[in-house]
Amino acid sequence: MRTVGVEEELLLVDPETGEPRALSAAVLARASLDDAEQDVFEKELHEQMLEFATHPQVDMGRLHAEIVRCRGEAARHAGGIGCAVAALATSPLPVSPAVGMNRRYRWMADQYGVVVHEQLVLGCHVHVSVESDEEGVAVIDRVRPWLSVLAALSANSPFWQGKDSAYSSYRSRVWQRWPSAGPTELFGSAETYHRRVADMVATGTILDEGMIYFDVRLSERYPTVEFRVADVCLDAGTAALVAALARALVETAAREWREGAAPAGHSVSLLRLAAWRAARSGLTEELLHPATMRRMPAETVVRALLEHVGEALAACGDLDLVRDGVARLLRHGNGARVQRELLERTGSLRDVVTECVRRTQAV
Repeated sequence: MRTVGVEEELLLVDPETGEPRALSAAVLARASLDDAEQDVFEKELHEQMLEFATHPQVDMGRLHAEIVRCRGEAARHAGGIGCAVAALATSPLPVSPAVGMNRRYRWMADQYGVVVHEQLVLGCHVHVSVESDEEGVAVIDRVRPWLSVLAALSANSPFWQGKDSAYSSYRSRVWQRWPSAGPTELFGSAETYHRRVADMVATGTILDEGMIYFDVRLSERYPTVEFRVADVCLDAGTAALVAALARALVETAAREWREGAAPAGHSVSLLRLAAWRAARSGLTEELLHPATMRRMPAETVVRALLEHVGEALAACGDLDLVRDGVARLLRHGNGARVQRELLERTGSLRDVVTECVRRTQAV
């Protein structure tokens, strides 16, 4: 069975005011004292962010438990220096992001200017194992139409600089400012994929392969495909749900490839529109159906995803977990809806952050 790993980016905030705090170096220093966690937490572009990576897992229950554990350890280390962690894909409160000053980040700041200085957004990346680059690229070609549905399920960034953005996932709109971000055309082979990446790096517009920010890409470090469309999810259970769906999409796509089924030929232009609609609507309105690229109720489109990957979910033992998780999201809402309801109830973005800090560590 394919293994799955998750990388989550968490926001460091003041536990009293809810304002982001540029203390990642101090948190990482504390974490480095724990030998068991030296390969778990990583530095990110901005000092208000902390990233962790789970170990690869086969069982989704164990993956969920590890996400909860890593969030708890992040909270413990952050609490030791007087701050807290929140699984928020953008800061609800105004923030002036502090860029890390290693060589790589300085190059990015010089090259991209205001894009870097406004890019405090936090995502959830899912790695799913593949047998080869050839299989991985076949998967990338075939999952493209379904990525917008994952984005809608995970949407958790309605606020930007203290205001309602009118989007469910404003993080994804900010992320599109990178020159290499977004959906891709069909590659057809691993050779074409690698040639395309090499050509992009050769332009000098991006620094290296690490700046290939496709919605889904071959991992540089692991034998995986990496899904990069999801907001960091408010609840750990939603992150595990997205991971289970990502694995099912990979398994379904790989099976289609082995059986000789061609990928859907949707243009990048249409895929961008589907991504925009998912960012705007989340689960509250309509999405573009991956088969027809026409607007349909979000619940209908989510049900279509479940039908598309149902056989793979059953084979992995994830069908009940995913059905329950989707039903819960459709009933109670994703992180974007929760944040808006919290603001409506409390009238305070600070209180929104405080409650999201609590939910970040909830099982």
